[in-house]
Amino acid sequence: MSALSSRKSSPPWLLRDPSDSARARLFCFRYSGVGASMFSQWPRLVGDIEICPIQLPARENRLREPHFGTYEELARSIIDPLLPYLDRPFAFFGHCAAALPAFEVAHRLHEEGLPTPDSLVVSAQVAPHHCPFDRYLELADEQLLVELGALVQARGGKPHPMLLGMMLDVLRQDLESNRVYRRPKPVSLPTRIVALHWESDVEIRQDQLLGWSQYAESVSFEVLDGGHFDFLSAPAELMDVLARSLGSTASSIDEPAMG
Repeated sequence: MSALSSRKSSPPWLLRDPSDSARARLFCFRYSGVGASMFSQWPRLVGDIEICPIQLPARENRLREPHFGTYEELARSIIDPLLPYLDRPFAFFGHCAAALPAFEVAHRLHEEGLPTPDSLVVSAQVAPHHCPFDRYLELADEQLLVELGALVQARGGKPHPMLLGMMLDVLRQDLESNRVYRRPKPVSLPTRIVALHWESDVEIRQDQLLGWSQYAESVSFEVLDGGHFDFLSAPAELMDVLARSLGSTASSIDEPAMG
């Protein structure tokens, strides 16, 4: 049986087994310091595209596992378990620092001659050769806890000291992955790149995304309404961009992915 046709039950890298009925799949990488449950307000389906949140080690249901290390090490680790689900059109999405491992996985797939994403949608993140770039890298733990509390509230929750402490441990490790990430110059992918700027985002300016223009022959830039955390609520404008990245529309949206 080929790698593309094989299936594994409940792969730890994904929150659930992808469906065989979807025409296309969108693999979503998580924001720093949290797990795949950050996509709890997202639908399971956008048109005929299945939303597939990626779960990384050291968080949530993979809490006891060691951290993935660098983005390059993450790309090496995830290829084999992800490969069986790359048997139809697919795209990657990453917001802020999550765009970097999404890029590295796409790049490694290309290097190994494996299926590459139809689109790479990067949101609120500078291009790899301009990294590291993250305001969090300069913050002390007390300041990071404030930021994490704001993130929990943006997801509709209430900050709890124990929860924030656990999130802080993961965030420190995620930030170290960001801190050591370097790409001295752009590399070109055979993938369409869509770079998103949020109009009210105070974390990054629109012009700081322009470096992505050097990473593919087809690169487009779009501006969406909202601020840095508004992607969490799956706004219709974002869902439309993601659907179009795989040649579909967002006219049909299924129930939320998780409770």
